[in-house]
Amino acid sequence: MARIVVAVLLAGVSLVGCEAHSPSRAHEAIDDASISAAVQAKLTADRSSNFALVSVDSDRGVVHLTGVVTSVEQRKRAEELSRQLRVTHVDNSLRIQHSTTTRRLGE
Repeated sequence: MARIVVAVLLAGVSLVGCEAHSPSRAHEAIDDASISAAVQAKLTADRSSNFALVSVDSDRGVVHLTGVVTSVEQRKRAEELSRQLRVTHVDNSLRIQHSTTTRRLGE
């Protein structure tokens, strides 16, 4: 009988522990979604660059930029715009891919 009581108590403690972390993680997920949306909106609103091929993701305040831009300046600009928001860090994994027309004009 004592084993059953101990097992029930341990199960109850485990469930309470899970519930304590769920609201916190849910709040972080909402914050991450709003950060990602805000960064994406900021990139989209920037008239001087075309960030159509840039994807934004956020995890615990760290913004991850992936995709393709056409210059080093655009890569830097995307990171600068991201840092203007409340982020802890920007992981800039943007690749630079020169367009075909740029190559032809430069040849």
